[in-house]
Amino acid sequence: MARQFAASAWTPKAPSVEAARRNGRFDASETEVGISVPLWVPGQRSALQSAASVELAVARAAQRAARWRVSGEVREAAWALTALDAELAAAREQLRHLQSLSVDVDRRVRAGDLARADALFARAEALNAEAAMNDLQQRTAHAAAQWEVLTGLTVVGDPNEPTTLTSAPDHPELALAEREAERAQASLESHRRSRRDSPEVAVSWKQERPGDQQARQDSVGIALRVPFGTDAERSPQEAVALAAVETARIHSERLVQRHAIELRTARQAVVSAEQQLASAQARSELLQERAQLLDKSFRAGETALPDLLRALDVNSQAVGALARQRAALGFARARLQQSLGVTP
Repeated sequence: MARQFAASAWTPKAPSVEAARRNGRFDASETEVGISVPLWVPGQRSALQSAASVELAVARAAQRAARWRVSGEVREAAWALTALDAELAAAREQLRHLQSLSVDVDRRVRAGDLARADALFARAEALNAEAAMNDLQQRTAHAAAQWEVLTGLTVVGDPNEPTTLTSAPDHPELALAEREAERAQASLESHRRSRRDSPEVAVSWKQERPGDQQARQDSVGIALRVPFGTDAERSPQEAVALAAVETARIHSERLVQRHAIELRTARQAVVSAEQQLASAQARSELLQERAQLLDKSFRAGETALPDLLRALDVNSQAVGALARQRAALGFARARLQQSLGVTP
């Protein structure tokens, strides 16, 4: 804003006013009032205006990049909470099934079909599942609190990203690096256009009274002041600006390379997560079917309780792994969108 104001001014520096008064013998006096106005060096004002415009573009790009970075944090928090919610739902279902099984075992113990040790074993497994569920509840509550602090929301909406992946027209982080490089170049050009001090035009009015009742004399003068500065006076500042241009260029090039690597890694992560989800889905279906068959066999008295409990435990782990893998795929897609520069 300060550069824009300076570039829009009529003069590169504020005008100055000078007043002088001299008194002599026999009522002689001399009064002089003048004003000096600095002038723009050719190309200096346009260079300053360009630097001011680029500065504004950098501020806007920095704001957009900040929103993009925050969106990445929101995506991570949303999928972390979504994964925990899915695991918690699976743990509740496992607990419900084990509690139902414990009730059935107690009934069969009273009927004399099973030993009391089986009832104690089933109850212990149900308590173990309840402890696991309580632990997940605490972790989920902690993640929910972090989500609320980050977003101010108490509920996570659907965090799934669009199935169609398209790159942002202008990646926020890369755009910021480009604007910073442009700012450094504009600052260098501004220094080059301001190597010498500005010339000045001075207008003065002088009133002279010779004294001895002689008539006063008024005059108006115009002067042009052109400083003969050398380039050595500005070379330290120009050297700093030139170094800033080179630093910004290297930073932009390295950022482009890093972005390409991150994008390639994110695409590979999505493919890997899709494959792992397909495997987890098939494994979960097989183990669920096995657990159902063993449950029917146990109720028919053909399978021992420990075998059924082991099958239920393995199935529960597979269901939890499936929930985590679904969240992992969603997060991988979200991270790919983040790498593409797309904000939700």
